[in-house]
Amino acid sequence: MSDPTEQGYFTEENSAGVVISRNANAKDPRLSEVMAALIKHMHGFVKEVEPTQDEWLQAIMFLTETGHKSDDWRQEFILLSDVLGVSMLVDAINNRKPTGASESTVLGPFHVPDAPERPMGSDICLDGKGDKMLVKGRILDTEGNPVARAKIDVWQTNDDGFYDVQQKGIQPDFNFRGVFRTGEDGAYWFWGARPRSYPIPDDGPVGKLLGALGRHPYRPAHVHYIIDAEGMETLVTHIFDPDDAYIHSDAVFGVKQSLMAEFTLVEDADRIAQEGVDAPFYEVIHDFVLAPA
Repeated sequence: MSDPTEQGYFTEENSAGVVISRNANAKDPRLSEVMAALIKHMHGFVKEVEPTQDEWLQAIMFLTETGHKSDDWRQEFILLSDVLGVSMLVDAINNRKPTGASESTVLGPFHVPDAPERPMGSDICLDGKGDKMLVKGRILDTEGNPVARAKIDVWQTNDDGFYDVQQKGIQPDFNFRGVFRTGEDGAYWFWGARPRSYPIPDDGPVGKLLGALGRHPYRPAHVHYIIDAEGMETLVTHIFDPDDAYIHSDAVFGVKQSLMAEFTLVEDADRIAQEGVDAPFYEVIHDFVLAPA
């Protein structure tokens, strides 16, 4: 007696349907749905491209090498997802915002969950490198009200283009990292250094793929944020320097128009003295609007 889920013998024409039918007894309906879509699109891709046996083996070896490059400190598959735009697409689908709320972007691989909480206005630049920068703004809700006790987790590279976790023993621990909490007025401010563009890790199979595609591995200059507040959706986002050379060609497609900030050079002597610094500095003013949970 034939299996009622069996849809006949495998042929080039009916390949996807036959494979999908074999999974009819899957215990998890969502897994069945996901696998059916995956099989349908994969078989459609193969029929469209018609790879040779050697080309298909090349693809298998690329994925094998990608797995070998991944370890506790580096996830090459996430990098692959990033450069193909899939990470940003998943982020967009899972972070649809109401009108007026700040947009999200990718978390990135260099967030550290236990960064120290610092007094508002602290300097997160611990190595003294770079052009001094004051970042400030307000955390608001979609009605324009200030959000008190919002937790703001920020991090960025140093002036050499590296995160502290990439240079253990070279940079101070928690260099360019800090957690701040807003007061009743929702205001935040901290000191850092003007960020620089930097390359994603490009010494592995994903970097080779970018090179073969004629693409660069650079991300435009940015500062990372995670903003949490009671009753609000958590916002994972960046602010970007619109004057950066790579602002229109981010290797991981993370740039959004609304996340571009203005980096203004302050050279007025009275203003410099007012802020308690001894040289010109960059000022960035950027508000964030949180969606209700």
